Amino acid sequence: MTRITVARGDGIGPEIMDAVLAIIQAAGAQLEIDEIEVGEKVYLAGNTSGIAKESWDIIRRNKVFLKAPITTPQGGGYKSLNVTTRKFLGLYANIRPCFSLHPFVQTKHPDMDLVIIRENEEDLYAGIEHQQTDEVVQCLKLISRPGCERIIRYAFEYARQYGRKKVTCFTKDNIMKQTDGLFHKVFDEIAQLYPDIQNEHWIVDIGAAKMADTPEAFDVIVVPNLYGDVLSDVAAQIAGSVGLAGSANIGEECAMFEAIHGSAPRRAGQNVANPSGLLQGAVLMLVHIGQTTVAEKVQNAWLKTIEDGIHTYDIFTEGLSAKKVGTREFAQAVIANLGRQPARLRPVSYARGARFSFPKYVRRTPAKKELLGVDLFVHWSGTNPDELAANIKKLDNANLRLSLITNRGIKVFPEGFPETFCTDHWRCRFTPVNGGNVTKQHIIDLLQAANQFGIDVIKTENLYAFDGKPAFSLGQGQ
Repeated sequence: MTRITVARGDGIGPEIMDAVLAIIQAAGAQLEIDEIEVGEKVYLAGNTSGIAKESWDIIRRNKVFLKAPITTPQGGGYKSLNVTTRKFLGLYANIRPCFSLHPFVQTKHPDMDLVIIRENEEDLYAGIEHQQTDEVVQCLKLISRPGCERIIRYAFEYARQYGRKKVTCFTKDNIMKQTDGLFHKVFDEIAQLYPDIQNEHWIVDIGAAKMADTPEAFDVIVVPNLYGDVLSDVAAQIAGSVGLAGSANIGEECAMFEAIHGSAPRRAGQNVANPSGLLQGAVLMLVHIGQTTVAEKVQNAWLKTIEDGIHTYDIFTEGLSAKKVGTREFAQAVIANLGRQPARLRPVSYARGARFSFPKYVRRTPAKKELLGVDLFVHWSGTNPDELAANIKKLDNANLRLSLITNRGIKVFPEGFPETFCTDHWRCRFTPVNGGNVTKQHIIDLLQAANQFGIDVIKTENLYAFDGKPAFSLGQGQ
């Protein structure tokens, strides 16, 4: 018997949760359930996180959380509970299987069967944003070595345990050479530890195009957070419907299982919603807690129901489906099929091994870190970079001098183009005079001079080398 936490959510959430619990309990799931309230009611009661402290205590105690979709109110500083939960509980791996149910659910990709494993805690989803000038806001993209190592190792272990043949990495490291470059570098390192599994890397734009056109070319895809969010929805939709897909969020201590779709409030209370996405999340949960026999029984009954043409409105197709049913009726049909297997769709058999076990992250010997200069980001409303450079050069001193100005990353000084559009956010790079050493005091001297001359410095970024290798981007066109 496993004690789990359940949240019925908002919109269609309570209906589909009722259907899912009825199915898995009828299949013999050995569960004790603690219910909590999260989502819209909690938000509107004044809790901007959407969850009470007492609910956190229950989730952390039980360590397994089955959550229906919730509604996050627009505006007002409300934070996504999904993102918060993943981060607070260290749920670093998001697993989304995307497979075709051809010919019983319409798809252009009858042979599609892939799994997207998405890093879940960092990247742009760190949510660190600032408005810096009248015209420019920024969002920080944070990628860490331990974050990369954990998710990439998870992807290879998943492939090995589930008999998958290949792991593909998607990044944009031709542009983001430091952040996505680290993800790609770690992928190449870890791939060498799994010689029995093929590995490959794609630039994410052409990789996404290939996935949308020929998804059967992929097996397991591992990606940073934002790309994974987008790609997994695309993959689910081209497989048949986003409404059919579930996901697992796995950490070292806790796990959360859910549908990938939203709360669909316009469909709430009408007995029309498809519970399949949440059911797929529940199947992943049953596998996670070791109740694989029950998981197989549920999944095969669900496949049999789909094969029989018993479909909710979202996947019902005249001439292909046999009967349009509501949420409750669909659940009853799945329950009636428990113990049966599909005839044309491939029955499932889940791995019965232990949960993945990884070595603890070991921090490497620190590299030799050298300070090579500094970028001062300046708020200035003019449009002529040469005019700005004349003002900024007033800050030059015996140790540091202006060597570059960019606007939104594009070099505009020296030798900029008049055609380049400039906004009011400027990066002014200072590097040492005649290759001399740079100290923090030199940077403080620059900032004091900027204050003296009325130059509005909105942020700074120190320029470092690690083990002699510069670890910062050049300006575009530099």
